[in-house]
Order: sequence, then structure tokens, then C-alpha cells
Amino acid sequence: MDWKVLKTAEDYNKASIRMMEIFHAASNTPESDELDLLIVLIKDYDEKHYQLPELDALEVIKYKMHEMGLKAKDLEPIIGSKGHVSAILSGKREITLKMAQKLKNYFKIPADVFLHNAS
Repeated sequence: MDWKVLKTAEDYNKASIRMMEIFHAASNTPESDELDLLIVLIKDYDEKHYQLPELDALEVIKYKMHEMGLKAKDLEPIIGSKGHVSAILSGKREITLKMAQKLKNYFKIPADVFLHNAS
């Protein structure tokens, strides 16, 4: 099939089904080329039609702390004093760009998580 820009949900569904059919195509084959094209077309459609919800930076930080078994005191080298950490985690103080950069590196999460919260 000659694929074109996906404009309708029907086009999207057909492309998704075909992508799954040829997902394990061998490299350097016509199916492999078709798969590469379908991935681009599906990604383009997704970006145009589906918006991911914004994540709350504090919830992400708390989740990562729980996941890693961290306590508030463990963030002091990253954020600052015990009071600063407490104020950040309670939402009483905004995350600065400098803090966002350090948290991004420490937790290995995308910077986008902090962009709408950092000042």
C-alpha cells in the first residue's frame, strides 16, 4: 500500500494494524522500509491529535522519592537546607530553574516535567 499522511482515525487504525503485522520485519527489506515510514506517520498523527496531560512536578518528585526509598533529608544536597526542602515538598515554595536542573539530573527525568513549574 502507498502510505500518505494519516488524516483520519480510519487511516490511523489501518496504519497501526499494518505496523503490528510487520513489526518484526528483517532489516533492509521493503517491509522494514514500510515499518519505518509507518512509525513516522503514526507518531505525527499522535502528536497532532493526542495531548499528554501535564505532570505535576511535586507529584513526580514524591513518586521518585518513594520509588528510590528517599527521605526529605536526602534532597538537601540538591535543593538546599531542610527548610527549603520542606517548603518545596509542601508546595509553599516554587522550584527554581537551578533546582529543576539538579532534580532532573538526580532523578534522571525529562526537564519538561519542571518547565511549567520552574521560575
